[in-house]
Amino acid sequence: MEMVPSEENQFVPKEGVFWSCRQSIFDELKRISQIQNAAEEPRVLCIIQDITSAKTVNERLTLNLPASTTLSKLYEDVAHKAGYVNGTFDLAWGNAPDMAPLDNSSEMSLSDSGFEPGGKRNFLQLTDKDGEQPQIASDESGTAESSGLDDSSQERFIGPLPRDSTPGCSDYSSPSYSYSSILNKSETGYVGLVNQAMTCYLNSLLQTLFMTPEFRNALYNWEFEEPEEDPVTSIPYQLQRLFVLLQTSKKRAIETTDVTRSFGWDSSEAWQQHDVQELCRVMFDALEQKWKQTEQADLINQLYQGKLKDYVRCLECGYESWRIDTYLDIPLVIRPFGASQAYGSVEEALQAFIQPETLDGPNQYFCERCKKKCDARKGLRFLHFPYLLTLQLKRFDFDYTTMHRIKLNDRMTFPEELDMSPFIDVEDEKSPQTESCTDSGAENEGSCHSDQMSNDFSTDDCVDEGICLDSTGSTERVLKPKSLLTFELFSVMVHSGSAAGGHYYACIKSFSDGQWYSFNDQHVSKITQDDIRKTYGGSSGSRGYYSSAFASSTNAYMLIYRLKDPSRNAKYLAVEDFPEHIKSLVQKEKESEEQEKRQREIERNTCKIKLFCVHPVKMMMESKLEVHKDKTLREATEMAYKLMELEAVVPLDCCRLVKYDEFHEYLERSYEGEEDTPMGVLLGGVKSSYMFDLLLETRRPEQVFQPYKPGEVMVKVHVVNLKSETIASPISVRAYLNQTITEFKQLIAQATGLSTETMRVVLERCYNDLRLLYVPNKTLKAEGFFRSNKVFVESSELTDHQVAFTDSLLWKLLDRHGNTIRLLVLLPEQSPGTLANRTLCQKVGDSDAPSEGSKGNRKSVEAILEESTEKLKNLSLQQQQGSSTITNTSTNTNTSDSQKSSDASDFEHIESPTQEADSNSSLCVAADNRELENRIRATPVASGGASSDQENHFTCEERSDSEVNNDRSTSSVDSDILSSSHSSDTLCNADSGPIQLANGLDSHSITSSRRSKAHEGKKETWETAEEDSGTDSEYDDNGKSKAEAHYLYFKAEPCSQEDAAGDAQKCLVVHVDKRITLAAFKQNLEPYVGVSSTQFKVFRVYANNQEFESVRLNETLSSFSDDNKITIRLGRALKKGEYRVKVYQLLVNEPEPCKFLVDTVFAKGMTVRQSKEELLPQLKEQCKLDLGIDRVRLRKKTWKNPGTVFLDYHVYEEDISISSNWEVFLEVLNEPEKMKSMSQLAVLTRRWSPSTMKLGPFQEVILESSSVEELKEKLSEISDIPLENLEFAKGRGTFPCDISVLEIHQDLDWNPKVSTLNVWPLYICDDGAVVFYRGSTEEPLELSDDERNELMKKESSRLLKTGHRVSYSPRKEKALKIYLDGGPAKDTGQD
Repeated sequence: MEMVPSEENQFVPKEGVFWSCRQSIFDELKRISQIQNAAEEPRVLCIIQDITSAKTVNERLTLNLPASTTLSKLYEDVAHKAGYVNGTFDLAWGNAPDMAPLDNSSEMSLSDSGFEPGGKRNFLQLTDKDGEQPQIASDESGTAESSGLDDSSQERFIGPLPRDSTPGCSDYSSPSYSYSSILNKSETGYVGLVNQAMTCYLNSLLQTLFMTPEFRNALYNWEFEEPEEDPVTSIPYQLQRLFVLLQTSKKRAIETTDVTRSFGWDSSEAWQQHDVQELCRVMFDALEQKWKQTEQADLINQLYQGKLKDYVRCLECGYESWRIDTYLDIPLVIRPFGASQAYGSVEEALQAFIQPETLDGPNQYFCERCKKKCDARKGLRFLHFPYLLTLQLKRFDFDYTTMHRIKLNDRMTFPEELDMSPFIDVEDEKSPQTESCTDSGAENEGSCHSDQMSNDFSTDDCVDEGICLDSTGSTERVLKPKSLLTFELFSVMVHSGSAAGGHYYACIKSFSDGQWYSFNDQHVSKITQDDIRKTYGGSSGSRGYYSSAFASSTNAYMLIYRLKDPSRNAKYLAVEDFPEHIKSLVQKEKESEEQEKRQREIERNTCKIKLFCVHPVKMMMESKLEVHKDKTLREATEMAYKLMELEAVVPLDCCRLVKYDEFHEYLERSYEGEEDTPMGVLLGGVKSSYMFDLLLETRRPEQVFQPYKPGEVMVKVHVVNLKSETIASPISVRAYLNQTITEFKQLIAQATGLSTETMRVVLERCYNDLRLLYVPNKTLKAEGFFRSNKVFVESSELTDHQVAFTDSLLWKLLDRHGNTIRLLVLLPEQSPGTLANRTLCQKVGDSDAPSEGSKGNRKSVEAILEESTEKLKNLSLQQQQGSSTITNTSTNTNTSDSQKSSDASDFEHIESPTQEADSNSSLCVAADNRELENRIRATPVASGGASSDQENHFTCEERSDSEVNNDRSTSSVDSDILSSSHSSDTLCNADSGPIQLANGLDSHSITSSRRSKAHEGKKETWETAEEDSGTDSEYDDNGKSKAEAHYLYFKAEPCSQEDAAGDAQKCLVVHVDKRITLAAFKQNLEPYVGVSSTQFKVFRVYANNQEFESVRLNETLSSFSDDNKITIRLGRALKKGEYRVKVYQLLVNEPEPCKFLVDTVFAKGMTVRQSKEELLPQLKEQCKLDLGIDRVRLRKKTWKNPGTVFLDYHVYEEDISISSNWEVFLEVLNEPEKMKSMSQLAVLTRRWSPSTMKLGPFQEVILESSSVEELKEKLSEISDIPLENLEFAKGRGTFPCDISVLEIHQDLDWNPKVSTLNVWPLYICDDGAVVFYRGSTEEPLELSDDERNELMKKESSRLLKTGHRVSYSPRKEKALKIYLDGGPAKDTGQD
């Protein structure tokens, strides 16, 4: 029998292979069948966010599981995919992290546990279990040590935590980070610190101090005496508490807010990033102050302070002058100034630190022994080193090429053990005449010399060198031989980022086990020596001077070494060895932590949900109900009853809690028979937010609660009365979505008493979307009903239901109701009848016309306005209806109604516009109202027996072309401009003529217009308003009014409102259809303002009381909402292509160089000269400035800076960009304009005289090019300074670039080495730049101290008054301060 090898490498018969293959096929088919069955089963999409560490918080695990999967299987799948040990983590709902986690042992299926199948995303969060981080699952066994990988082979994390992880990524590994290398706190044994915002620098230093045994133990030995000091402001006590928590807490990370509060910092300090070395010095100073007169008074000096000698030695006689200095850290230069190569190691930088420099040539030193200037050697010598040696690597520098701060990322190595013996009394070149100073530490400074010179330095020179081990402060010191000056590295503070900002973290070696750890805020992990070497900085290749630009930005910034001395090296205090006061503090913190844990457990089991109540007295109230999930509905109802303060108003048994949707105002369901059900069950568990609310419903004792069943929908029914044209308040009705329209009508009939035979039901599906429900058998669901709905019902015997719905009165009334808004219009204080430019004149040829009695004349105007308005409206209506006549009845009715509405007017000089016109009197109104009168004169009158005399002529002034053109367009078609009477409530439409609106239409019918929730609570600001770049004309190209399309509803009611001063201000409450254009709206306001719409302006008032002019006449009021404010101001309104311009006078030699003159109007296409021609008469009239057109110029204004000079032939919007509310400078010239071309450059120059300490006046210089040489020639001409001696500098800041005369000589960049003005550092590319100049040979005035102080006071006063001083400097960092008195002093005089 032929044998073949099987998969197990055993030989089997060939027939066995056949049967084996057959069985495999059957198994595969079975598996495919199972897959198909599983495919038919609904699946649940789970998206899990791992929030157990900062690294994984942005990552997602995605699982697509069958709906029958159990919760325990879900935990297993998540553990497998995340690489955790099952049972060491919890899963909680992502939208309810405070809710109890899912049961990891439950056999309940996902579908039964609240998961939604069918492709819907179910968000979960993977969290710590009992405050412990999840354990990492190893490949084979349960520990990392037994996995076969040692520390050196495992990839570890070192550096700042990445913040840009790709969402949705389920792989926990990255090239620089292995998730399995992060050990939880039970394995590392260390606790992290929470970063408040930008406090990583603080966390790094605190962890370093904590890991310093000598500092930690000394801090524990200090005892806080509470009666003498507030614990909140005690820095040592808060540090002590923090260290105790770091050593004993079970948390993964703890807060540092108590420590920063003891510093006197507020929350804003957390957002300030500072230098860790600066913090170290400031904190040590604060601790020294706090520890005065205690055993720890000299602790900082004992641990961190060293001494060095700063000396200068004469190279001729050997005389030496010296000073003893102390230091807490040694700053080491990374790259010497001007050098292209950095120091390669710390040892090399230390050698450079003590390398002396030779003072020769002009820098010679004056020797007191030689009595002359001699060559000398200046340098530093270390006298002794501290026990804890701190080295600062100066990686932050200033680049004088770019004038910016930079970070040097060059490579600098540092050893794990540093021998400091070579750096004591080292001198490269020994002078034949040197001396050794004995007892150098006895005095702070002095000089010494010796007649007996030695050629060498030796250890017999009695120099105080080595380590000062005196802990008692006595003068006797024990000297360490140089051979024992070996320090071991134990802390590396790393900075990652640039000079503008970055992140600090610390790499610290534990003295307990010698293991290195990375303390990165709340994250603590093990690292190796290789990770330490990665902080050297630099790059693999050499790139010369710019090598640091291409190097890693993560590198060491501060190094801390400890002296290797077994007799002094301390160990960490164990918990059992704590002093008694620390043990009591540990117990206190433990109890506090347990209390916090219990409180957190309560919070996790507390349901927090919005609660509403229609209070019988206080109306709608809102609060938050916080109830434990095990509390019953009855208990929750009692809690809500007390929360809403109903004890003395409604009995408890008349209240119940129901499920409520506040957004849709929908009662979802009631809970009959579930009074003893726990709230956690009713609400669906503990969640951070719920998709519904609760309503505490109340009833009267004789009433019975109506049950609300799930599946019902709420309908607000508004009854419409077509006869009175009113819409009633809503009645609530509950229905089912499967009900038909016929059944729904019967339900409404029961609630309203209306007849179902003539009933029409209109559904408002969304904002102003009206749908007539006319199909009897159609269900509510098919018609678009939802949770909460609004319907309008009407049942009358009118024939209105026989016409199409969109042509019916019902539709028009609902349409008007949905689009009407209420506006508050503030009228101008100045009465139209008293305007100076309004002229009363008699009618030509009528000698009997009254010549006095302004009131009678005003009435005549108003009568003409009212009469013409009504006739023009009727003419418009006649055209729309196609009829040839207009009944006087409708006009008289409207007149009567409008009479009623206007009787309440109490406005001075504004009479009722419904009085009949007096045909025997007429009024001539000049300029502002002429256009309106011409339209009135040109319109035939046909009502009330009041006829207009077609022969009447008015004596008027000469009219402009625009007015003549407007006169030519006064046809009956155009007469609709005045078709909307201010006092009429008539809605005109094409089908049924004027529809009278009852004056009794209550405010509810208007104000309850369709206000979407998006508009409620929306805060408008001036910044959000769209800026109008131009205006539109009220008339189209054919001269027709753009407002004549159809008459939209407008009704105004006079009222008054108090202004800020408490005076009554005239205003109108206007109900208007928001589809009306601004042009038509202004025309409707004409009778109230008293002038033509072209003679007043409309300003919209925003929530912050800022006003913005509305000028786009063809836009509607759709952006307005109820109760918006509008202010009316008299003045000519803008036409299309016109812009309002503010004109300021430029006074270059005045203390206040910018003075407002007038508001004027410039038009598109106008030349600069034309604008000057129109501007000069205005200046003469309003500002009393009589100027010639050739002696003024206009120029660009940018804030307070003068800019481009506008030439006469420039055209606005072609050569000059112009916008709304534009600002421009007007400058008066002493001589005719010299600027003739755009290629010229106008520069403002000012002479600085150092010999007199004075600045001259501004003088303008016109340059033909951007040449520096030409500028210097021009300056030489006007100043008589020789060209070779002339120096100049560009002014800084805002015009006039003020600067103190004490600073100008040194602070400005004089005589820049450039040939053209348009390059750095000048950048003079436009007119208006300020240039200071001086003579190089002029010596500054020598001032005495008194004179300087006096001048400083004068300059400070001058600069303070002008307010133009701008310090030219980069953004200043806030100084780091620790306040020993609990906080900064409040100085109200400072900004």
